Amino acid sequence: MRDPAATPRMIDDDRVRVTRFDFAPGAETGWHIHGMDHVITAITDCHMLLEEKGGETRKALVPAGTSYRRGQGMEHNVINGGDRVMSFVEVELK
Repeated sequence: MRDPAATPRMIDDDRVRVTRFDFAPGAETGWHIHGMDHVITAITDCHMLLEEKGGETRKALVPAGTSYRRGQGMEHNVINGGDRVMSFVEVELK
């Protein structure tokens, strides 16, 4: 299963782009490279299965209400590895 539901951009101005993503169990982003530094804030517990460059995979739990930051150039595929919808908001810093 591919393509999580992305809401229309919540904000997209000259400083930030804010998007909410809702993933059904098994949904994935597909391989992508982040073009900007970004912050993710989990709305639900997010049980992520991350496929990373070089063929490595790892699991990560991002608890509801917590955030993490990553830099530009991150390349990966994010899969909902849980059995419930996972939702987060991504803030990209322009």
